[in-house]
Amino acid sequence: MTTEKTTTTPLVVDVDWLAAHKDDPGVVVVDATTFLTFPEGDGYYDVESGREAYRKGHVPGAVFADLLHDLADEAAPTTFTALDSETFAQRIGRLGIGNDHVVIYDQGALMWATRLWWNLRFEGFDNVSVLEGGFPAWRDAGLPVATGDETREPKAFTARRRPELRADVERVLAATQADGTLLVNVLDPETFRGERVTYARPGHIPASRNVPAMSLYSAPGQVATPEQIREAFAGTGALDDDRQVITYCGSGIAATYSAFSLARLGRDDVAVYDGSMTEWAANRDLPLETGE
Repeated sequence: MTTEKTTTTPLVVDVDWLAAHKDDPGVVVVDATTFLTFPEGDGYYDVESGREAYRKGHVPGAVFADLLHDLADEAAPTTFTALDSETFAQRIGRLGIGNDHVVIYDQGALMWATRLWWNLRFEGFDNVSVLEGGFPAWRDAGLPVATGDETREPKAFTARRRPELRADVERVLAATQADGTLLVNVLDPETFRGERVTYARPGHIPASRNVPAMSLYSAPGQVATPEQIREAFAGTGALDDDRQVITYCGSGIAATYSAFSLARLGRDDVAVYDGSMTEWAANRDLPLETGE
């Protein structure tokens, strides 16, 4: 088990920890698998629920959290938009999550697990860990695998929203002119510079610094070390106490992994721009820049 932040709940646990504790009272294991497929070259990506993958194999006792459908506002113009507090509380409670220690995993991307980590923290719930290596690490360790659907007894989940953890268009636009706020674009450098066109317009939000989320892994599915995280954010001001930090990506998913990485160094106040580039680039009244 590894964690860098002093807390009663580790931000990261490994498969040995989970194998020893998954059946403990008060521990709820959640599979948040979702799939993202990029086209060759330019163009928007496809997203798919991981429910069928969960049914084919998951950690025994794990319930499935559908980030694409059940835990997102499907009426919103952008995918994965956070639900209102009441609806989120109802749906997360149906999974059997109340006042529990929640351990989340995905298929090794980690950003889907951290998206649910962020959703829970956004609603005031901190008792959350992410499984290092995700389901592939569990499977590769030769541990038991279950199939089909599993459920838990529903519980009452109390949402206590922290609005400061989510940034909207107005807050991000203000941040482009605010010295005290750092905008962190976590997409790949080619997309940041506008050389790859994924969204309605190429480029990045003005005043952004590019710290690709992929620089925050020590290996595929393995979280970066604290030293690697510090190195990735060196010179950006992300670790300065007097700077507010807002991370963004394409749809508010990879941005949560970067926020999670900063939380491991004690920056648990990082906000995520939920609409990210999908929302921003679609509005031609909002500025974009290309190049470095």
